[in-house]
Amino acid sequence: MRAFPCRGTGTHAHPVAARPAEVAARLPGDDLVPDAQVTMDRAFDLPAPPDAVWPWFAQLGKHRAGWYLPARLERVVPPRRRALRRIDPTLQHLAPGDVIDDWGGRDATFTIETHEPPTTLVHSSRRGALRISWAIVLRPGPTGTRVHLRFRIAGVRRVWLVRTGGELVDLLTVAGLAAGLRERIGHSAAAS
Repeated sequence: MRAFPCRGTGTHAHPVAARPAEVAARLPGDDLVPDAQVTMDRAFDLPAPPDAVWPWFAQLGKHRAGWYLPARLERVVPPRRRALRRIDPTLQHLAPGDVIDDWGGRDATFTIETHEPPTTLVHSSRRGALRISWAIVLRPGPTGTRVHLRFRIAGVRRVWLVRTGGELVDLLTVAGLAAGLRERIGHSAAAS
């Protein structure tokens, strides 16, 4: 079955659009779901080097540091469910095979497949017939770090639904993540 890419590139690209070269590149974890029906690439820049950005991704997740949103959006989130606004040293230790809870139900989890600080973090998940990989790749850039996220999924029954609804959810959550990280990294740099 042909994979349908969901990628916001072009003249009207959104603020987390992956560049054409990023979309075309092979990333660690692509081999985990080689028959992906949907691939979603997102990318954005953060104003800090990869070693300063990495700890934020290492602690990301449910029952960990949460999912970073900017303060103006977090105001509508109950206080106990808001993401951390600091680096927590106790959440920095990951290894392949570790399981991280995800949103979407009791059995929704990600397993760490690749952990190479400060550049590569690859997750996988099986949810019924669905097979998922999620790669987070950090690269140094001229003004900080280029973050590239790739989400691949196979075993989808309704590809059109994932391409439309899933694409929108992914776009909004990653745009929120990027804004929340920019805010946190800016505050961390100011406090140093």
